Amino acid sequence: MNEIDEKNNLDNEETAIIDEINETDNSEELNEKENLENQEQIEDFLSNENDKEENDEDVPIEENLEENDEDVPIEENLKDEILQLKDEKLRLLAEMENLRKRSNKERVDSIRYGSMNLARDILSPDDNLTRALNALPQDENNTQTIVNLIEGLKMVQKEFSTILEKHGIKKIIALNTRFDHNFHQAMVEIENNDVEEGVVIQEMQSGYTMHDRLLRPSMVGVAKKKPKNNENEKQDKKNQQ
Repeated sequence: MNEIDEKNNLDNEETAIIDEINETDNSEELNEKENLENQEQIEDFLSNENDKEENDEDVPIEENLEENDEDVPIEENLKDEILQLKDEKLRLLAEMENLRKRSNKERVDSIRYGSMNLARDILSPDDNLTRALNALPQDENNTQTIVNLIEGLKMVQKEFSTILEKHGIKKIIALNTRFDHNFHQAMVEIENNDVEEGVVIQEMQSGYTMHDRLLRPSMVGVAKKKPKNNENEKQDKKNQQ
């Protein structure tokens, strides 16, 4: 009986060992399978990640190119608009400056020359005073009344001239000056060999300026040379010889 029990024990031990070996083999196979599956999953995951990275890298490049292509004309358009706005601003400023200068000039001219018509009309009293003084006899034998009248008229004329000058109205000096069509109006030509041709030797009516504008031209007579006859020419030739 003891031998049989020992034999049975041995058989049981062998069976247990064999079972353990089989279990270990199975576990190893399972582990290998799991490792293979895990490795395949890892490889699949890595391949998917690589694909994603490639796609992610490719897409932004194209998008950036498209964005750059779109940004370039936008920037150029903005620059053109800025230049156009600057040009319009400069033109507007220039127009405003010209308008300001023109309005200031018109305002100054209206103040300085607004009374030209009135000034031209009040010159007639001065002309009448001058004619009256020229008509009065300048004789030492004049009575005191006539002398006082002459002095009074001269004082009135002087005060009148002072008032005119106060408002920028000045008399044109015409006698013994060269004829100037800007200030003189020739009424007659007077033959005179004692002065050069074109010199004013007579003044019928005085002329005036208001500031830098002509208010009224002087009516004058201009000198010209006398025509020489044939006898005078022959005599002049003999004298020259």
